[in-house]
Parts: sequence; structure tokens; C-alpha cells
Amino acid sequence: MFGVLVAGRLVSTDLQRVSETQVIFTIPDADNVNHVVVFMTGTQPFPDDVGGAVYFSWPNPTGPAWQLLGHITNTKPSAIFRISNLKKDASGVSVNPFTTGIEQHHIAQIGISAEPLAQLAQQTPVANASVSNVSAFVEFTQKMLENFVNFATSFAVTQSQMIPQPTETYVPLSTLQKWFETFQRKLQMDPYFWRNS
Repeated sequence: MFGVLVAGRLVSTDLQRVSETQVIFTIPDADNVNHVVVFMTGTQPFPDDVGGAVYFSWPNPTGPAWQLLGHITNTKPSAIFRISNLKKDASGVSVNPFTTGIEQHHIAQIGISAEPLAQLAQQTPVANASVSNVSAFVEFTQKMLENFVNFATSFAVTQSQMIPQPTETYVPLSTLQKWFETFQRKLQMDPYFWRNS
């Protein structure tokens, strides 16, 4: 139901269920992580009038320090959170909703707790965790497409450099570039256009 994305890493959907309404994601080697994207995968919505409070934990000598980042809901299925400043001051714990978790240095955790929407509206996220207004899905998709195009173009050769290989099929690089531009344009007009295809 949920996923977490850290720049430069694969999407993580590997979560640990803490209770019927709480899950935890582990982020190893989190020292240099500045932002995390938390999103719903689209496989299952929240029940009506329920959303997910998103918490961040950075270990300190007394155990995990949980800080409220914000929330995700069916109408706001993703959010980007800046966590770089939170790691510096993990002592400002206002809430500790999770009773278990990994207590190890250099490993951060993201916790999602299903809570009533009315309760989420009354909660105040920690001050120095900014939420981006950019759709995490759109940003992820654009970065993925750029990475794919960059990867494919790194293998580009001119016609004079080509070595005939009967088992290989070649696609003009201009075709890939045209597809990339078309996909990006469609994504900007409607981030969910691919559902109708």
C-alpha cells in the first residue's frame, strides 16, 4: 500500500508491520539522505475518513526519536519531506507512536500510522521538515525517464561507427527522444494519463 523513495536508490515497498494500523520502513546508510518521498502505491486506498500520519526517526542514545513530518491521504497520496535538519536535532521528540523499531546508528526509519482525518488535521508537523508541493509521483517519473534516456544515449554510436551484427535490432536515437518528449508532455497535462492507456 505504501512506498518510500530516497534519491539515488530503488523504491522501497519493504515495510515492517508494527500493529494493525502502523508500519515502519528502514532506511540504511541514512547519514547523507536529505529528502524522502512517501507515497501510496495505488493498490489499496485508505478507508473513508482515514489517512496516514508520517513520522521520521533518527536514532539517539535514548532510542528512536519520532518526529511528525506530515501526512498522506487518498486525496494527497504522496509527499516529499526534507529530513536533513531533523537528523541534527533528534532530541525534539513530540510524539513516540511506535513501540518497536531498529535502534542502530546510521539507520533512519519512516513510520506511517493510520489515523482519523480529523485527528490528522489537528496535528502539527515538526517545524523544520518542509513538504514539497511537487507531486512525488511526477517528480519520480520525470527523474526515471531522464535516467533512462541518459542511459540509452550513453550507448549511441554514429552510423559509421556501427559494426554490423545480424542479431541486434537498432532504434534511432531520435525516436527515443521523441517518445521522451511526448511522455513528459502528457505527464505534465495529466499525471495519471497512463491509467487510460
